[in-house]
Amino acid sequence: MDAVRVALLRDVLAGTRWPQESRRFALALRSSVVPRGGGLLLAGTEAYEPWHLAAHLSDESAWAGLPELAPTLVRHRVAAGDPAHLAVGLGRIAAAGRGETVLLVAPERPGAGLLERVHDARRAGARVLTLDGGDPEVGGLAHESLVVGGDDDVDLDIVQHLVSAAAGENGRPPAGGRRTFRDRLARLADQLTQPPPARW
Repeated sequence: MDAVRVALLRDVLAGTRWPQESRRFALALRSSVVPRGGGLLLAGTEAYEPWHLAAHLSDESAWAGLPELAPTLVRHRVAAGDPAHLAVGLGRIAAAGRGETVLLVAPERPGAGLLERVHDARRAGARVLTLDGGDPEVGGLAHESLVVGGDDDVDLDIVQHLVSAAAGENGRPPAGGRRTFRDRLARLADQLTQPPPARW
């Protein structure tokens, strides 16, 4: 989703908690990976593999000049012929430790095996963030979480768009005070889609 569409989406959701909450979560994600130099592991549940978020974070990583935002997609099932970037299994989370970040996308409760691996990674020093449906055990593992419940006015796909876009925009300008083209475009799009000032 490009910067203009994200700005329009934020405009539609103005007055709800989602623009602010997604920016808060994105800033937590960015501040988890940037000082640590990368190591972002992205995992879903057996029923939900977050391909979409992986692609958007990779795009944002390239546009923002932040290679540490590009995630490693961790999969429940890896076939023998899968290419290297699709051949990372759950053992990678079990091996995670200090300096790495685990982002778990769990619209439903994950299996016990995944929860155990994420818990082990947290105990070994990894930072854990969750985009989840409100399961208390998932939330209990997280340093930071963003809950998207069934009663909310948005779905997980929309929130993933907001989070990934904000992750590429949030934070300080690069050294020297210059903002990237993507940052400037996002700011312009936000300005163009704001409602006109009220006239009394």
